[in-house]
Amino acid sequence: MTAEIIAIGTELLLGDILNTNAQYLSRQLADMGISVYFQSVVGDNEERLLETLHRAMKRTDIIITTGGLGPTTDDLSKETIAKALGLSLVEHEASMKRLISFFKSRHISMAKSNLKQAMIPEGATVLENNNGTAPGFMVKTDQNIIIVLPGPPNEMIPMYQESVKPILEDLSDGIIFSRTLKCCGIGESTVAEKIQHIIDRQTNPTIAPYAKSGEVHLRITAKSQDEAEAIKLIDTMEAEVRGIVGDYIYTTDQRTLEETVVDELREKGYTLSVAESCTGGLLSGRIINCSGVSDVYLEGFITYSNEAKMKHLGVKKEILDTYSAVSEETARAMVEGLVKHSGTSTGIAITGIAGPTGGTKEKPVGLVYISVYCGGKTIVKKYHFNGNRHKVRERAVVQGLIMLWNELNS
Repeated sequence: MTAEIIAIGTELLLGDILNTNAQYLSRQLADMGISVYFQSVVGDNEERLLETLHRAMKRTDIIITTGGLGPTTDDLSKETIAKALGLSLVEHEASMKRLISFFKSRHISMAKSNLKQAMIPEGATVLENNNGTAPGFMVKTDQNIIIVLPGPPNEMIPMYQESVKPILEDLSDGIIFSRTLKCCGIGESTVAEKIQHIIDRQTNPTIAPYAKSGEVHLRITAKSQDEAEAIKLIDTMEAEVRGIVGDYIYTTDQRTLEETVVDELREKGYTLSVAESCTGGLLSGRIINCSGVSDVYLEGFITYSNEAKMKHLGVKKEILDTYSAVSEETARAMVEGLVKHSGTSTGIAITGIAGPTGGTKEKPVGLVYISVYCGGKTIVKKYHFNGNRHKVRERAVVQGLIMLWNELNS
């Protein structure tokens, strides 16, 4: 069984918003064994939307659209889909009552334009919207199932989960099950080279490497009639992969790198402090996003200036004058002064030149020193990161987390 996703909205074509709906729906459909062969984005234009719908109806079993169900004149999805199917729009009484109640309960005057949201193609199954004003609907034809969902993710996702997923699960003839092995401290090309013989002979399950920010994710995917058999297939391949790059795999679940580090610290009873110069709080921000981080994270400093490094971390003026703020010696002094001041068992300190200005021939933009204190010892590494200011800072944060993770598992 095949599916096609059509995202409707000129704002998507202009890049004003990101099309996260297609990503979400593709993953959901893949997990049910429904193959998504096409994704389209079309603006709020009747002619082009009709053309897209007719093309999809000729080549796909299930068509899911998102967006264009609002009350304004440029919200054309419902009207155009009805036209493509040769159906009239009729008032859906229950949807009209819900619409009126929605505005009344909020003491908001309802514009007449909102009334069109209660108009549904004749014979369609209505999908209730418990998070907004626009109901969705589903139409079955001899060749297709057309499912029409609202655009806002906070409306689309609940509607899919509550109303659409149960229907599609009954139609699916198998499942696609995936597991992602998340690696850090190794590059994508190196991973690919090490497991190339597995990639070359893959059938079911399959394996594919994906480069993330400072990480490599290996997605193993199996197709089967049931989850137990799929898991068995994946377990076999995972064991083989672990025999080659197992030292770099930090998790196979939904946890991020920082969540994994926080969990490791908690399990070991360790505490953490952070000192940042060029990353300006970006590292602390990622760590603090983790649930339960207060068990391990004690404090952090943004020591951007030399004066701040001396005042809060105890870095000696002679070190800064002799070696500069961006140096191995300063990074070492930062992390050692940090853990001494904070009394933590681990620490991360970062200093560098994020750019685009400030670099020299001796110390170019992208030069970053990262120091980690763990287990009574200090490790300092020198990096040269390419990219713009944001990329340099982001990669420095990831490498700092990787360095600490490596020490926690050494």
